[in-house]
Amino acid sequence: MDAAEQVHAKFLAALGGGTLRRRSNLGLSDVGLASERAAALFQSQVMSRQLDRLSRKLQARGEGFYTIGSSGHEGNAVLAEALRVNDIAFLHYRDAAFQIHRAGRVPGENPAWDMLLSFAASSEDPISGGRHKVLGSKRLFIPPQTSTIASHLPKAVGAAFSIGIARRMKLDGTPLAHDGVVLASFGDASANHSTAQGAFNTAGWAAFQGTPMPMIFLCEDNGIGISTQTPKGWIEAQFEQRAGLHYIACDGCDMVDAYRAAREAEQIARHDRKPVFLHMKTVRLYGHAGNDVQGTYLSKERIAEDEARDPLLASAALLVGEGVMSAADVRDFYEDTGETLARQAELAIARPKLRDAAEVMASIVPPKSDALPRPLAPASARQALFADDATQMDKPQHMAKLISWALADLLLQYPNAIVCGEDVGPKGGVYAATAKLHQRFGSSRVVNTLLDEQAILGLGIGAAHNGLLPIPEIQFLAYVHNAEDQIRGEAATLSFFSGGQYTNPMVVRIAGLPYQRGFGGHFHNDNSLAVFRDVPGVVLAVPSSGADAVAMLRECVRLAHEEQRVVVFVEPIALYMMRDLHAEGDGLMTSLYQPPGEGDIRLGEPGVHGDGTDLAIVTYGNGCFLSRQAQKLLEEEGVDVRVIDLRWLAPLAEDALLEAVAPCGKVLIVDECRGTGSQSEALMTLFAERAPGKPIARIAATDSFIPLARAATYTLPSRDMIVAKVREMMRG
Repeated sequence: MDAAEQVHAKFLAALGGGTLRRRSNLGLSDVGLASERAAALFQSQVMSRQLDRLSRKLQARGEGFYTIGSSGHEGNAVLAEALRVNDIAFLHYRDAAFQIHRAGRVPGENPAWDMLLSFAASSEDPISGGRHKVLGSKRLFIPPQTSTIASHLPKAVGAAFSIGIARRMKLDGTPLAHDGVVLASFGDASANHSTAQGAFNTAGWAAFQGTPMPMIFLCEDNGIGISTQTPKGWIEAQFEQRAGLHYIACDGCDMVDAYRAAREAEQIARHDRKPVFLHMKTVRLYGHAGNDVQGTYLSKERIAEDEARDPLLASAALLVGEGVMSAADVRDFYEDTGETLARQAELAIARPKLRDAAEVMASIVPPKSDALPRPLAPASARQALFADDATQMDKPQHMAKLISWALADLLLQYPNAIVCGEDVGPKGGVYAATAKLHQRFGSSRVVNTLLDEQAILGLGIGAAHNGLLPIPEIQFLAYVHNAEDQIRGEAATLSFFSGGQYTNPMVVRIAGLPYQRGFGGHFHNDNSLAVFRDVPGVVLAVPSSGADAVAMLRECVRLAHEEQRVVVFVEPIALYMMRDLHAEGDGLMTSLYQPPGEGDIRLGEPGVHGDGTDLAIVTYGNGCFLSRQAQKLLEEEGVDVRVIDLRWLAPLAEDALLEAVAPCGKVLIVDECRGTGSQSEALMTLFAERAPGKPIARIAATDSFIPLARAATYTLPSRDMIVAKVREMMRG
């Protein structure tokens, strides 16, 4: 017999045979749970269970496409009873009962129909539009999660942290209430993941210092991850005495004990503003998913023990024992729910599906925001802000100084913007790019974080959920790989999996790329941007001068504010302090600081240096600096060259680029990143496909890591390499 049908049969047999047993002596009155609310909880549990059974039947018919069920985890519904509807919940994929029960508290919701549409991958699925089976609802404050392995925990911590920030910033009307609580649920196996451990550490680190962290970590401990069993007592040993976390344990198979613990957790998180680790013992029925036969790795005795812990058996025993429902009432409701859902499923599978690539991709780029463009700050406010820099602002400055001023102007213009990262506070960053921001705007808006890139990006994503405009900083490009899934798997997918209903706009600043002198090696000179280029929907920007950095950073923040985009802004370290282009003292790499509203550069707009037509050099970042040096030498030889600075590497503005190179006879691509997986590969493909016949060549870094000292540039393009390649092309 199918595992689901076996559990189903045992439930009916217990009802008919009078063998129902409660799991504790706790009664409804002991925990303050009204009988009608207990009945509502049971009804949510039953609907979740019957949906699980139905999902497996639909899959067998080829009409359903997801069978990771919630059976055995139905106790999580008590959190939906204990929390407010507007307490944001980042849910584990076994939390259908939570969503069903929360929906029951909001008029007009139909969770059964919504989930059936999701099972059938219908384009009418109200959360993902048929793109994935996810739990989620805009009205229920449940952002969608896919099959996460704790990757949602950092942003949940960020959301909880942002509540206190928004309160101190005196922001009104934020999506999350100032006394709100954040819930994040996960399994015991996921608690071992480095992402989860980082989130627990971040929450505890903040709370240890007295920082408000109204957060409930709900660990649904069923004792197994797919086929790997969790050692008995492991979760308790890890979390009972964890610094900064308040530990509460409960039996998730016992409605009253689970409700007791949920209320206690809610009180601590809401009133004490402390993070809680709620350890809920559950049981996994059926196996991991529909095709997982747990009899291949669990004994018959273990499976029987697990089935005996079925929370529906305990809930039914509770309600019958307390006189809320009779056994016959329970059976009738259980069977009626199954029959009703089966009828609805036949209607759901007939609903429309996604029809083509355009419909699939429609929500990769978020919809435009309802937010109006922010007005420029008054001149008097800017004058006061920059009073101590007034004597410097009428002189040309290098990129790092200009970026610090641009950030100050942006924080002034956007009152909901925050800057966060390692050392961005009083120190002003490793390269002084955030200098004086902390003294000007305070610790609520310029947040020094702990050393954890996942926590930094999680803070950005979570804060964006709360209506803030985050500008997180990753100290060096190589460090982002510790946390790249926060961009790839979380920030970039949110609009896609929610049909554009949820977004997390932000601008991630990253210092990176090669050619740094006197300090570096690979971890401070990483020269690969491939991790960002293939993430759908992400904007990738790389300035090549201080003036461009200012204008592009303003455009990036505008994109986040008005178009809800996720933007990665990579600042070339080697150009931060660069003053001269051709000769010492020429000052051609410095610029006067243009105030907001002047010198705009829009998304996709390339920079063009010169109007030569013999050859176009297409490049970006440090490559633009080197190419402009080569341009001068080549022009002295009579070669008429123009340098085209891409500026925006993703999405690539193909038409604008083709228009810029159209007058030129030849094209040379100069790419400081490693050849394999670099921008140059995409550019070579673009020109081959859309400008056939035009001679194309490229220079890229070799596929090597960056060493120290003089050897640091041996694998990279140089001015002289560019000159030599152009000469070769012109002879051809």
